[in-house]
Amino acid sequence: MQAINDYVIISEIKEGPKKVSGLILTDETDKDNRYKKASVISTGDQVEIIKNNDVIYYDKHAGHGIDYNGKLFTVIRSRDIVLVE
Repeated sequence: MQAINDYVIISEIKEGPKKVSGLILTDETDKDNRYKKASVISTGDQVEIIKNNDVIYYDKHAGHGIDYNGKLFTVIRSRDIVLVE
């Protein structure tokens, strides 16, 4: 599976519950966080900085899901990536 143009194929990284000031935050309670963490599976030929296997943060409203070989991936545009670890 290979992304084209400025698209990036990612796999979301599910993080466990976090503790903030003694409170446990789950995915449902952390709705104020606008960005999600993911691992890059494939980058298009117009994407220069991001490489395969990079860990990124992207806008949670971006992209769409795609089922490939029984696994769910997300396809986003490179401009929706806000941070590379």
